[in-house]
This record gives sequence, structure tokens and C-alpha cells, in this order.
Amino acid sequence: MNRNIEDYIRPGARAHLVGVGGVSMAPLAEVLKGKGVDITGSDMRESGTVDHLRSLGIPVTIGHLPRSVEGAGCVIRTAAVHDDNPEIAAALAAGIPVFERAQAWGAIMRHYKNALCVAGTHGKTTTTSMCTHIFLAAGRDPSVMIGGTLPILGAGHRVGHGDTIIAESCEYCNSFLSFAPTVAVILNVEADHLDFFKDLDDIKASFRRFAELVPSNGSVIVNNDNAGARSVACGLDPFTFGLEEGAECTAANLTWDRGLPAFDIVVHGEKYARVTLRVGGVHNVSNALAAASAAYVLGVPGSAVEEGLDAFTGAGRRFERKGTFHGADVYDDYAHHPDELRALLAMAKTLGYKKVICAFQPHTYTRTAALFDQFVEVLKLADTAVLAPIYAARETDALGMSSEKLAREIPGAVSCGSLEEVTARLADLARPGDLILTVGAGDIYLAGEALVEKR
Repeated sequence: MNRNIEDYIRPGARAHLVGVGGVSMAPLAEVLKGKGVDITGSDMRESGTVDHLRSLGIPVTIGHLPRSVEGAGCVIRTAAVHDDNPEIAAALAAGIPVFERAQAWGAIMRHYKNALCVAGTHGKTTTTSMCTHIFLAAGRDPSVMIGGTLPILGAGHRVGHGDTIIAESCEYCNSFLSFAPTVAVILNVEADHLDFFKDLDDIKASFRRFAELVPSNGSVIVNNDNAGARSVACGLDPFTFGLEEGAECTAANLTWDRGLPAFDIVVHGEKYARVTLRVGGVHNVSNALAAASAAYVLGVPGSAVEEGLDAFTGAGRRFERKGTFHGADVYDDYAHHPDELRALLAMAKTLGYKKVICAFQPHTYTRTAALFDQFVEVLKLADTAVLAPIYAARETDALGMSSEKLAREIPGAVSCGSLEEVTARLADLARPGDLILTVGAGDIYLAGEALVEKR
């Protein structure tokens, strides 16, 4: 039976969200409640997010109990929740339709004139956040869904009343293929999520299908500097951005001041905006060009690009300052792919610190195994690498993979058995003038927060 999710997320209907504390599930719960849907949820643990949802009148059960789905018109799950989950199994047995989170977001998007969807192996959260700043500055009152917290929103989402929704769009489990982009931004296409995709060609095929979702009167925006992104948009007449020659939107008169860039944004040979970023790294110049390209094709004036990017100081967990310890600055970053880590460490090296100490928590056994040699090479860029245990996320270790194996290949690296041990090691290493980075997509940020509190 082919069921349409739109029939189940109408005012007065009841939807139960499994994994409601997740970064894009919690805003989904809020958005659906705002549309008059009766929402309940479940999660594995208590959290600030769960407390917030309860404060909005959304009941959240801790633990996955079959009885939680009783009376629900439909169940919506995150991609990490499978059919053997007790709630999902109970819903299926009772004939309650089960939908994916991305299907719900896709249904919501279809009610907007402009659906700006930002995709790519990395850079999605930052670029989506930059777009949000620009569209807020332009007075476009956008709705927003980001896979992280943006300080200007105090959250990872926003419910606006304008005609535009801006959404971070993830390829994992082909989630973004449920979306309805009118503008699709493709930042880069690299090998990642190899626990789901077979190989890079499989990933490219998924991004190609994403680009093909854009209607003929929409826009596909592509990073001209990235071979993978270029290849998936071949023949689709994309709008291109990049630092290398040949892009329609590019940077001119690029200068650097204490690691931070200033440049003209030039579109079709004419100056569109002049921006000074408060976030460092060449990768953020590229992200800014991507956001400016999206603004340009949607008719946003260059002045709003200038104002929006001037106010952007980074998304949560993207080179986010945590404090100091013994004269060392402590920052946190979500980087969990070798390319992201390389961009972060290369940028950090330009900031004038005596030493860059990187506490890295590998994310999933499959990613660590598939990209092992790349992680080894990029972690050598740090003056000292401190490795936390692998963050399992949705996996169990069937590969015999460990942080100890990584550490053995990196000169001077140390492997720790717990986050508490990471904090203790960082405390021993910290010296005035150093930069300490906690890096990874798991809970490594707790080690840096504990270090700052040691003062």
C-alpha cells in the first residue's frame, strides 16, 4: 500500500517520532506541532533537547517501548533507527505507517516557493548557516533546518513566514532524495558513509539523482573546484562557484588578516559584494561563495550578503571557542572526514599559535577503516595528536578497528581509553600560546568542556 505522508501530518493527526532528540528530529517535532499535528516522541536518553520539547508540550518517553506507538496515526524515524527497533516493530505489526524523517521534511518543503537545499560530503552545516544569515539580513523571513546549532537562532532550526526554506541535506541513506529542492547546492562529492554506499560511484549516482530533483525553472549550484561535484552536474547547466578560473561566481582581491579572509564576490565578471569573514580557512571562502551563489540566483541583493556574512561567526561545533586552560585556547570542531580535518588543521596552522594539539575522536569503525591511511596522513599535520576511543554511533566493531591502530602510525600520537583520560592528557600538554582542538562528530567536545572547567 503506497501511503502519502502528507495525509498523516495534517492538523489534528497524531505522529510519534522515534529518536526525537536528534539534531533534525527535534526541529521536525517543533515544526509539525506548529502546524497543528499532535506530536509524541521517544529517545534513548534525557537531554537539554528533550527538556525543551517537553516545555513545548511534546511528551517524550525515554527508552524504546512498544506501547509508545499506540494510538499514533503514523510513526516517523531517524535514519539510524531500523525495523528491529521495538517501537518500529510494534508499529509495523499494528499496521501503523512508518515514514523516514527526510520524507517529512520533503513534505514540508513542497509548501514553499523556494526550497534551498545544501548538500555535499562536508561544509553543509556552515554553508546552510551562512545562507541563513544572508536571508535573515535580506528580510526574507526563512524557515531553516540545520544539522547543528546556529547562535543567531539559538537552535538548529527556525520557523519563518517567508516563501523560502533553507535545509541542510544529507546523503546518508539517500535521505536527501526525499527532499524537494528548487535550488540544490552541491559543495563537494567525496567517499564517505561507506557503511551505506558501495563506493564513490554509488555516492555520485545518489548526488546525481538529488540534482535531478530540481525543476527546470530551478537552479543546481556546483563547486567548480571539486571534480566530484562537477561530474554529478554534467549536462544539467549548473551555476558554478569556485576559486579557480572558469566559475560564474568567484573571489577577487583576496587578502588575509590574522588568518581571516576579505574578498570581492564577483558574479559574471561584476562585483556582487565585498565581504570580510570572521571564520578562517580557504574552505570557508568557498562556503561563502556557495552561499552567495544561492542568494544571487534567488534575487537577494549583494548588500544582504555583506551584512549576513559580516555577522556570521560560525555554526555550533564548527571551530567553536570553548575557553582557555593554562594560557592555551580551547576550540571544538565537528570535522570527522579526512578532508574536513585537513581544512581545519591547515586553517589552524595560519593562526599564529605555538603548537596545535588535536584531540580527535574517530566516528564509526567503518569510516575509520575505509579512510584509515587518509586519517593517518592528515593527523600528522597537528603538532600533537591525542586520540579518543572510536565513537561507535550506530555500529558495533566487526572490523577490529581502534584508535590505538591509528596512533601507532602517527609520530608522537597518544591513544586514550576514555574521554576523562583525554582531558587529563590535554591538561598535561597545555602551554600558554597553544591551540587545543577537540575534534569529531561524537561527544569529544565533553573533553574540552571538562578541561576548561578545570581552571
